Amino acid sequence: MANNASARKRIRQNERRRLRNASRLSRMRTFIKSVEKAILSGDKAAAAEALRAAQPEMQRAAGKGVIARNTVSRKLSRLSARIKALSAA
Repeated sequence: MANNASARKRIRQNERRRLRNASRLSRMRTFIKSVEKAILSGDKAAAAEALRAAQPEMQRAAGKGVIARNTVSRKLSRLSARIKALSAA
């Protein structure tokens, strides 16, 4: 257990950051789910709009270090490819 003031402060900071990061990650996942739902409904316009709303949230999560930048890039790329495929189908 923390035995000095700086260690106790570090524990407090880590807990606040953990909660903040969990909130950011959850928010990002919610946006992704809205894109997935729009894709499954087959509405390309709604899916594209949902992706436009989700993209800055995902980039923000990457910028804050909640998730790796390449992971966000990969997810965005795959989502946009699925939306693009809606018009071809």
